[in-house]
Amino acid sequence: MHLPNVQLHEANTLEDAADLMDRFGPHAEFLAGGTDLLVDLKTSRSAADHLISIAGIDQARGISQGASGLTIGSLVTIAELNEADLHGPWAAIQDATCVMAAPAIRNMATAGGNLASAVPCADLPPILMALGASVDLWSPSGVRTIPVADFFTGPRSTVREHNEVLLSINVPKSGPRSGAAYVRFALREGNAIAVAAAAAFVQLNDSGQIDNAAVAIGAVAPTPLLVRDAAKLLAGESPSEDLWAEAAEATMKAAEPISDIRASAEFRRELTGVLTARALRLATERVEDATS
Repeated sequence: MHLPNVQLHEANTLEDAADLMDRFGPHAEFLAGGTDLLVDLKTSRSAADHLISIAGIDQARGISQGASGLTIGSLVTIAELNEADLHGPWAAIQDATCVMAAPAIRNMATAGGNLASAVPCADLPPILMALGASVDLWSPSGVRTIPVADFFTGPRSTVREHNEVLLSINVPKSGPRSGAAYVRFALREGNAIAVAAAAAFVQLNDSGQIDNAAVAIGAVAPTPLLVRDAAKLLAGESPSEDLWAEAAEATMKAAEPISDIRASAEFRRELTGVLTARALRLATERVEDATS
């Protein structure tokens, strides 16, 4: 595989990026870590005559935690995110980052790129969906804030306009007695991508019942999915294996898996249920661990 003949341009500010994209339009793509885009160009899955590097844009860097929530700059690498000092339900983001690719890739790949590439088996989207995260999309006309659950429109397709830069990921602060988890199944360690994945968020009240919950699944549909029917089943109930099984059934119904060289559609659907129950169980255990 060879990289086609493209011209590289560097943008040091958001305004620079906008000017370059305005100049080259549909023949250009934004480039961050490049771990997905460069492979797509080599395999002719994508085409571009110009690459606009946004790696020098400081506004898209850094991780901050405050009273209102967690903000992750889109250029934060997976390695940086994996090493960040995250607490409470936010720490479940590292359930995903710690299993993503090999160290060399994690040092290049960015959090924003993991979303913007819109690969159905990407690891960050399900846990971010379960945590109620949103993304900020910048363009010269302003900033649009879109829930991660509404960001994806199809395989490798999102609501992001061509001239918009994914600036940051925003994760709201959770209430007390909250826990989250992300689990996946892959065929081997290292560079393996998810065959199926599930993420869960659970918040308990003082009586031990579920006040709020969210379940998301990945790699088993054209896009990552927030399974709202599963959340409805969980609300107001007491945690139990029977309840996890009901939620698992809901996610299995929501899944739209395909058969490929990694797994059959039937196997993926079964995995979705198993992983959903596992994620809910682990999220609830983390609530109990934090309050014990």
